[in-house]
Amino acid sequence: MKLFPLAIGVTVVAVVGFGRLAGQAADGQSIYKDECRTCHGAAGKPTQRAVSQYKDMPTFDAAFFEHRSQDSIVAVLNTGVGKDMKSFKSKLSPAEIAAVAMYIKEKFGGAAATKP
Repeated sequence: MKLFPLAIGVTVVAVVGFGRLAGQAADGQSIYKDECRTCHGAAGKPTQRAVSQYKDMPTFDAAFFEHRSQDSIVAVLNTGVGKDMKSFKSKLSPAEIAAVAMYIKEKFGGAAATKP
């Protein structure tokens, strides 16, 4: 009998949590903060730790995004880059990946963010 309230509580949390995720648009900024910032930095400049581990890590700035479309950013998030950057395809939904791509292009891309 003591397990019944616990089971109801777990069910409510699961349903409410799923409904929140399914009912809300993906938040690229929050996902970037949780998944990308550790290496790419809060302002798009790689952290010192990341630079020491991954020598070719770019800074997210207008020059970086000048010749990169949002679709190309989505492709990188889906496939990863060599052995240095993992794919997020199994961790993030397509909507979340698109939201991150849009966020970083708009946030760090400057004038390049207006290009498709």
